[in-house]
Amino acid sequence: MTPMPRTDTSKATPSAEPSLPGSSGSPRLWLVVLLASAGQFLVVLDVSVVNVALPSMRTDLGLTASGLQWVVNAYSIAFAGFMLLGGRAADLFGRKSMFVVGLGLFTAASVAGGVAQEGWQLLAARAAQGLGAAVLSPSTLTLLTSAVPAGPARTRAVSTWTAVGAAGGAAGGFVGGVLVDLFSWRWVLLINVPIGAVILLGACLRLTESRVAGGHRLDLLGAVLVTAGLGTLAYGIVQTEEAGWGAPETVLPLAAGALLLATFVFWETRAAAPLMPLRIFRTRAVSAANATMALCASTTFGSWFFMTVYAQNVLGYTPLQAGLALVPSSVSVIAGSKLAPRLLPRLGSRTLAVLGVLIGATGFAWQSTMTPDSGYATGILVPGVLMMFGIGLGSTPLAILATTSAPPSEAGLASGLINTSRTMGGALGLAVLSTVAVARISGATTPASLTEGYAAAFQVGACVLLGTAAAMAVWLPGRERKA
Repeated sequence: MTPMPRTDTSKATPSAEPSLPGSSGSPRLWLVVLLASAGQFLVVLDVSVVNVALPSMRTDLGLTASGLQWVVNAYSIAFAGFMLLGGRAADLFGRKSMFVVGLGLFTAASVAGGVAQEGWQLLAARAAQGLGAAVLSPSTLTLLTSAVPAGPARTRAVSTWTAVGAAGGAAGGFVGGVLVDLFSWRWVLLINVPIGAVILLGACLRLTESRVAGGHRLDLLGAVLVTAGLGTLAYGIVQTEEAGWGAPETVLPLAAGALLLATFVFWETRAAAPLMPLRIFRTRAVSAANATMALCASTTFGSWFFMTVYAQNVLGYTPLQAGLALVPSSVSVIAGSKLAPRLLPRLGSRTLAVLGVLIGATGFAWQSTMTPDSGYATGILVPGVLMMFGIGLGSTPLAILATTSAPPSEAGLASGLINTSRTMGGALGLAVLSTVAVARISGATTPASLTEGYAAAFQVGACVLLGTAAAMAVWLPGRERKA
């Protein structure tokens, strides 16, 4: 296969959409889809792959219970907080360049985390991984939408990207379980190195650069404000587990986070080159898709975490067994995402998204009935399949609406925004659901008490998804916006 010819889009007008040569079925274009999806798989996998390794990390590095949660949240918050900056950088400096830079940083941070000897070293490496992911992830979707012409081919490509990304999160338990059981917790991070190197080589050889016209100014102050705001807000939510909602150590970071985010919004109305031009939210499809994606993710990230700890802490599964138990869920999210493009022309984006979320809510409600003596079929298999199939089915139209409704000159921003909504929604949702679970458990360690706490988290998740479905029904555009 010969390398794709270079396309110089550096002098394109802001409204011109960079494209790659070839038909929608060209192997060249689907190589772009493959590389972009592989990059997205890696960054989403690392949101959940550490879950089954947390007990081993705690033993080896002496982490506290709150420290364990920050192994997950340090990555998610850095990922979400800097993703808008990463998306804008992709538009201005080139999608291929940012893909390579982000993947290189992500891979290097994986090495640092894998060889960490102290808890703070692991947390720092996870934050650096998140920063690399924030640069990499927006370019994956923008490379894909720039390469594949609008229409059914792009819809299938986006559904592939969505499916692979969702599978990365759902497969985290299985991948982590295998690596921890056969090797050690360090390999849940070190496994990224050979995979990242292969993707990096393919990107350097086969991807073509594209960017939009304009200056090269980045809103660094905006990036600092939004990242600090989201991080501080998440920290405040985590504090509720030990201090409660009314304690000063909770109220102060919550108030500070809200103030920082308000300052970010104010700054964006004044900045010469805003990180997130607020005009993008005037498009109904963009604003509705991002808000409902954040709500969906607020439940799904927590579901991976709680299903994993339930299998290990209550049912007594080994890390490998816990990972294997979640394989059907991983398959079902892929099935839902790949089925979505077939149903979109018949149902429209709104109906399909609502249907998927309702199926997911059914799975959450079922999972909330688990007991310490639940069998695999009723305690993990069937509810897990329903949850993930529904979310896969519902997330695909949201990703399509959010990215295809924005101007081509802001493709990277739109991609970064939908990824930010998903990742930050997941990080904050995990913090809230963890608070719910801990409050119900009240310090007890018996299987019955743990199950009651986990079940409460799934009950809240089911309610959130039902509310999300209602919001989708009245807010998302209907057939006139279908992909």
